[in-house]
Amino acid sequence: MKIVIRLAEILLGIIFLGAGLNGYTVLFGLDPFAPTSPAAMAFLGDGYLLALEKGVEIIAGVLLLIRRFVPLVLVVLASIIINILAFHLFVDPELLILAVLVVLLEALLAWHYRENFKGLLESKPEPK
Repeated sequence: MKIVIRLAEILLGIIFLGAGLNGYTVLFGLDPFAPTSPAAMAFLGDGYLLALEKGVEIIAGVLLLIRRFVPLVLVVLASIIINILAFHLFVDPELLILAVLVVLLEALLAWHYRENFKGLLESKPEPK
């Protein structure tokens, strides 16, 4: 199981690192090196929103690859992944398979690291 988890971390890390770097190539006016969703690029524009999201994706991808702060990365990526899935479900289904793969990888890793999230789910946390 450890090998499967590590492969999931590596694959998710590569996907987000690649997507982040690909977004920055577009931001700098270059041709993307991987397929992009024209509708997503139009939505994100070429300003701060694209730079912010792609910056988070690059940092998250690197952290997953070096296996540091993985539970935190999963929390940060959760909202981005939900938006990716919703966008490809309702606006641009061309890359829906990749979106579903990302959701499955996130779910697998979240399940594996579930013990790390218990404190986040306390309704009345005790101060320490």
